[in-house]
Amino acid sequence: MTPPAYDAEHKMQFVFALRSKGVTDKRVLAAMEAIDRGLFVKGVFAERAYEDMPLPIASGQTISQPSVVGLMTQALKVEPKNKVLEVGTGSGYQAAILAKLARRVYTVDRHRRLVQDAREIFDRLDLHNITAIIGDGSFGLPQQAPFDRIVVTAAAEDPPGPLLAQMAIGGIMVLPVGQSDAVQSLIKVTRHETGYDYEELLPVRFVPLVEGLG
Repeated sequence: MTPPAYDAEHKMQFVFALRSKGVTDKRVLAAMEAIDRGLFVKGVFAERAYEDMPLPIASGQTISQPSVVGLMTQALKVEPKNKVLEVGTGSGYQAAILAKLARRVYTVDRHRRLVQDAREIFDRLDLHNITAIIGDGSFGLPQQAPFDRIVVTAAAEDPPGPLLAQMAIGGIMVLPVGQSDAVQSLIKVTRHETGYDYEELLPVRFVPLVEGLG
């Protein structure tokens, strides 16, 4: 199966669906319109690439539904000079959108196949400001810290300590928190000189954050 052509009509419908779910940031909408989700969905699910739903990808993982990607990206408030860490490369879709918004994106995944597939798509899209790394993202990337923005695309019971420590002062992290078999909450963490502020955004459901390599 191949996805339908990502033509002007599909783009218009796609952006309209994002707006209807609360994605209103113009830079985020422009980035999501520019990145063809169909490139990241393969096999029998390709024809559903532009629907607002999560879809299975390789290694037992999923590509998040576009509205959740949009709302997470919007909550991050990515600025053009930001350095961003993504934990959980998955299909590479979220990282590609971040690359349109930030100066530099580092994305880490424990599954070698996912990282290799994502790198190929990044090359096709000429997204040369992404560094995709095979590794245990729960420990972050201390050698590249601090990060202005961190996004985690798998659920932990609590925000991982190493990731909190690698946030820049004034930095923002967005991640799902909660038991993997229960309702999770999307949390926004902001780091200040004296500590961290936590804001609950919306209920979500993500795969669990697992330590070690896949």
